[in-house]
Amino acid sequence: MTSDRELYDRAVDARAKAHAPYSRFKVGAAILDANGAVYIGCNVENAAYPLGACAEAGAIGAMVAGGGARIRRIAIVGGREALEKCPPCGGCRQRIAEFATPETRILLFEPTGEVCEYGLADLLPVSFALRGDE
Repeated sequence: MTSDRELYDRAVDARAKAHAPYSRFKVGAAILDANGAVYIGCNVENAAYPLGACAEAGAIGAMVAGGGARIRRIAIVGGREALEKCPPCGGCRQRIAEFATPETRILLFEPTGEVCEYGLADLLPVSFALRGDE
């Protein structure tokens, strides 16, 4: 089983690959899916600002492309120079909700490395959901 620390390390490694020449705010995300596989993503900015992609979206895309369907845990790290606590933006909270369960844990890290653990309802108390044929 992948530990919180291993997930954090994978998110830090992904952050190092981020393309953030405009904001200089680099973000990395690492997802542990329900099957135990880990997927990473980093933010990728674009000169046409709205065309950038968030780290969480990249990790979710990698998970789906890899056959995953549910997020067990997601670790998110970010910051300009040093790491700082980096909660997901509103859009990414909704993206996470698409693949979350009530047991999904969102792991944010203080600069000290201390883990702050949240459930989706903590960060997105009234998420939008379409319930289709599942």
